[in-house]
Amino acid sequence: MDLLPFAAEHATTVAGWPASPREVAMWCGRHEFPLPARVVADWQQGEDVRSHMLFAQGDPLGYGELWVDTEEGEIELARIIVAPGARCRGVGRELVRGLAALARDAGYANVFMRVHPDNDRALRCYRGAGFLPVDAHLAAEWNVSQPVDYVWLRHIGSGEPDHPSQAG
Repeated sequence: MDLLPFAAEHATTVAGWPASPREVAMWCGRHEFPLPARVVADWQQGEDVRSHMLFAQGDPLGYGELWVDTEEGEIELARIIVAPGARCRGVGRELVRGLAALARDAGYANVFMRVHPDNDRALRCYRGAGFLPVDAHLAAEWNVSQPVDYVWLRHIGSGEPDHPSQAG
C-alpha cells in the first residue's frame, strides 16, 4: 500500500465514503449528508493541514490528515476514514500507522488523536495502531471547548503531552 499526499481530484470519492448522517458526524463533526465534495476540498486550504490518501494498486482505500502545530511541537491525526469496501481488513490500522510514522519522521514526538466516544470500531483500530488514552484529567481539560467529550489518544512512544492541537 502507498500513502501519498492528497490530490484534489479525490475529494468527491472521499466525501462519498460516509454511508449515513451519523457516520459523517462521527468522522468529521459535520451534519450535511451527503457531505459535499467542496467540504473535503476546502479542508486542504488550512496551512496546518497535511492530507494523505492510502492506495492499493491505484485504488483509494483511506484518507487522513495531520494537523500540524509547530508552536506546540505536536501533530494530531484527524478525519480518518476508510472506503466502505475496504473496512474491517486492517486498512484503517495501516493508514493510522502510516500517518503516525509521517509525524515521527517530521520530528514530532507528540502525536495525538481525538475520537468520538461512540465510535467503538475506530477506537479499536487506533488502539491496534499504537494509540492509548491520555490521562482522564487531561482529556477533561482538552474537552472543555469541544462539542462532545472526545476520547483523546496519544501514540505510544510519543513524549508527554502538553496541549493538543486545536487546528482544523
